[in-house]
Amino acid sequence: MGGQVPYTVTVQDGALDAARVPHTRTALIVDAGLPDAAVTRARAALTPEVTVTVPAGDACKTLDVLSGVLSRLAAANLPRDSAVIGLGGGATTDLAGFAAATYLRGVAYYSAPTTLLGMVDAAVGGKTGVNLPEGKNLVGAFWPPSAVWCDPTVLLTLPPAVFREGAAEAFKHGLISDPTLLGRVLSPDFHAAHSTFTQTLSDAIAVKAGVVTRDLTEQGERAYLNFGHTLAHAIEAVTQHGISHGDAVGYGMHYAALLSRELGGTDLTPHTRAFLAWQQPRALPHLNFDDLNAYMARDKKADSHGVRFVLLHDLARPYLTRVPDDTLRRVFGTWQAEVTPAHA
Repeated sequence: MGGQVPYTVTVQDGALDAARVPHTRTALIVDAGLPDAAVTRARAALTPEVTVTVPAGDACKTLDVLSGVLSRLAAANLPRDSAVIGLGGGATTDLAGFAAATYLRGVAYYSAPTTLLGMVDAAVGGKTGVNLPEGKNLVGAFWPPSAVWCDPTVLLTLPPAVFREGAAEAFKHGLISDPTLLGRVLSPDFHAAHSTFTQTLSDAIAVKAGVVTRDLTEQGERAYLNFGHTLAHAIEAVTQHGISHGDAVGYGMHYAALLSRELGGTDLTPHTRAFLAWQQPRALPHLNFDDLNAYMARDKKADSHGVRFVLLHDLARPYLTRVPDDTLRRVFGTWQAEVTPAHA
């Protein structure tokens, strides 16, 4: 894909086994939740000098964990021409990319996502970073990888709920850009063993790759990739990641669809309701609007004038706008009444 430094995103069975890097000294950052087989495959292909295992999920996206990773790289005396490789879900690749961006002011980075969410979203585009107690992804850097390897065979071991979480990003790409993805994601054929899956995965990745190529540092249309994420990130923060990112995005997309309808857009809520019914996200606890709104105010799309939301005029017609607080609160009530009984 393009950008400041073009790189290749490989999507094919066996991509992990065929992965190679032109660096003699490398560090592999590994998600602790990975099956041993995936780690063994990666180590055999990439022969890292240093392997650092980090907590699974967002527990790894902290300044403390980042500090530990950087100390391991320094203790190994890895030089400027070394490389960092992230192997795991989106949180792991976010952390590994940020470690690469900050160690010695930047070394090469490679990404080997092992979840659907990581492949469709986190591993592509060069956004790296960690969280703060005040909010998600508030510390980070744009640091594009040198290559991304998406191997659908590693998805075969994912628990069904984790696979469905990742589908939220693919469905989002259908809403904002490629409506053909909507039916394909909800199809019984949408699983890693099906012959059509690699093409659907490639098409979902292509949406993000195209946007990022045109807007690497989120000066314009890249913000559209955050459809559903303003509320989602707030839910993650308020629940202390008791609701996963993918589940939160599913809920957040429905809120954004309700807001879009409220502001005069086409009613796309049947699509987001259908996705929630398919995704079966974890039940929400009781949520207070004011608690969530405090986190939404720190959203990355916010500016000195307030919070901005990505909404839809229609399928594949996203836009960025401010929404009055009274509208946010009123529609939140509608959203809460819909999602809480259905998933409690």
